Amino acid sequence: MVHVLHNVLQNVMCVAAQGISRVIARFAAVACLGVLGSAAAWAQTSGDVEKAASGLLIGLKPGVNKELADNADRSPTRDRVRAQARWSRAAHAGQTEAIRVAREAGVSIRRSTASGDAQVLGLERPLKGQALSDAMRRLRLHPDVAWVEPDVLVPRLQALPVVPNDTKFVQQWHLQTPDPTRPAALNLPAAWARTTGTPIAGAPVVVAVVDSGVRLDHPDLAGKLLPGRDLISELDIANDGNGRDDDPSDPGDWVSASDLHKPVFAGCSTSDSSWHGTFISGQIAAATDNASAVAGLSWGAQVLPVRVSGKCGARLSDLLDGVRWAAGLPVEGQPLNPHPARVINLSFGGDALCSPAYQETIDAATAAGALVVVAAGNGGGALKRPADCQRVLAVASVQRDGSKASYSSFGANVALSAPGGSWSSTPQDTLITSITNSGLNGPVDNTVGLKQGTSFAAPQAAGVASLMLSVNPALTPEQLIERMKVAARPHGNLGLPACGPTSSQVCQCTTDTCGAGLLDADRAVQLASGPAAIIDALGSVLPGSLLTLDGRRSAAAPSAVVVSYRWTQLAGPPVVITADDQALATVQLPTEEAEYRFRLSVTDSDGQVGESEFRVLASRQNVLAGAAIGGGGGANSLLWGAAFWAWVLGLGLAQYRQRRPTVGAA
Repeated sequence: MVHVLHNVLQNVMCVAAQGISRVIARFAAVACLGVLGSAAAWAQTSGDVEKAASGLLIGLKPGVNKELADNADRSPTRDRVRAQARWSRAAHAGQTEAIRVAREAGVSIRRSTASGDAQVLGLERPLKGQALSDAMRRLRLHPDVAWVEPDVLVPRLQALPVVPNDTKFVQQWHLQTPDPTRPAALNLPAAWARTTGTPIAGAPVVVAVVDSGVRLDHPDLAGKLLPGRDLISELDIANDGNGRDDDPSDPGDWVSASDLHKPVFAGCSTSDSSWHGTFISGQIAAATDNASAVAGLSWGAQVLPVRVSGKCGARLSDLLDGVRWAAGLPVEGQPLNPHPARVINLSFGGDALCSPAYQETIDAATAAGALVVVAAGNGGGALKRPADCQRVLAVASVQRDGSKASYSSFGANVALSAPGGSWSSTPQDTLITSITNSGLNGPVDNTVGLKQGTSFAAPQAAGVASLMLSVNPALTPEQLIERMKVAARPHGNLGLPACGPTSSQVCQCTTDTCGAGLLDADRAVQLASGPAAIIDALGSVLPGSLLTLDGRRSAAAPSAVVVSYRWTQLAGPPVVITADDQALATVQLPTEEAEYRFRLSVTDSDGQVGESEFRVLASRQNVLAGAAIGGGGGANSLLWGAAFWAWVLGLGLAQYRQRRPTVGAA
């Protein structure tokens, strides 16, 4: 009955005010809110918010803030100072309007601050449950309010704590060339033959890590970090004794038993320090080829550390401000970022569906030219923010064999999958290796460690995007996403149940659940500015066999098509290549044992050329009759014989530098 009264009052008293002047409408709305506040005292709402919120984010309807400039976030770089001035005026006007709205809605606040084009109403005390729902309802019913959401702590995606490992590159299985023992590997050695991430001209690619900050003194980050920002606004969460400043160093984010007595940490659990941002920064751009620690994906990239997460996670408003600042957009009370990021890694999520504030921030960052790469989440089920937001590159996590990791969330908005690690009896062979710190609370020794989670699948894609931008800096966020999806290797057939609505365990990835396929760094780099010559792996090869050369899965960038193919022999006893100008060619091998080397060159409609070379060993030894390998450098099963694996290693697919006669458009 109360719900009926609530709906009738809302429809009659509130909606009727739409036909009269704004001043009269406001008085009518205030009267309406007073009646509804009494009704809400008895009503039980299904949308009660159980997490404590220190504030509320609100969006004002168009036209309420007269100073709001539609193009403030999209101004050219040369007008950024002017854009910041316009935005500051709009932010100040928005604060005034937000204070008025809160007063008229009967919601007590202690301050109003801007977060992008939204406003953050700081509550006089943290609210949760029915009290929070009531405050949000009163604001939603105000005629000037478009949306409301609580400013809650957003959890950092957790990693499984494990014992630190040694620093050899060979243990970074996820960066290696894919083979039947590691079908999900990223194929970095071939990509590095084309670029190590250092642009031929211009400034290095900037990758922002919006996270827990970094250990500035870690030797594997020496010379890799740009001046960043600490945007944590709450002292207890920050754990560094101060609020927002220019120090993005990570003091540790442990949560002790005594912390749990503080209202801000209601619902949190005790935990050791994660060094989450340091680990991710190392994945993306650790100093490489220096005989120390680990290899980063993009050797030439620079990391912009933006600290938004501390004890128990990040305030939503801090996180969104961190994304804005990383993209070079104005943030209240902060100087403009002089090094706007082209790629932003955001390994957070899992607490709610994508909200207007989140989507508006992602839209603004994308419009500013930054690709926002996000983790799918560790809930093992449906996607939540930010992975379910539009215009992001959402990355799911797969195990070494290409199956979906048990913890990884999945769904239609996933763009592709990348290794995120999984626990096993030999963790160094299945988890992700990067740099960290040994301190359980504060920092102790800088070292190398092992982790698992979608938090560490996302940086793989961020690093590959950086490599692509080093080849073609004109690529837009949309083009990066599309080309990485085109370059992905197909999900293998592992004989597992297909991932579906009830699949919360290891399962068979499909394009509906885990994205376009497995991230492939080499193919993505090729497609950054031209076509990718993709050669399907070969089956059993005996002397005297008819060899099939299959380049049908070669691909051009989305704006072009492959128009010609050319197969050539580079080494071995001379043979005749039949249909050497077609995607599918054949070779009749002689009867003697020998090693052969061939090249496939493909040309696209823009005149760009992509090349790949491979070797074939024709031998009567170590060949299993009837065995075959799936296409794209991955295997369809890990249950084949050890002798076959030995033969496969003899094939030794090798990728070489792409030749580009002209510089193509993005």
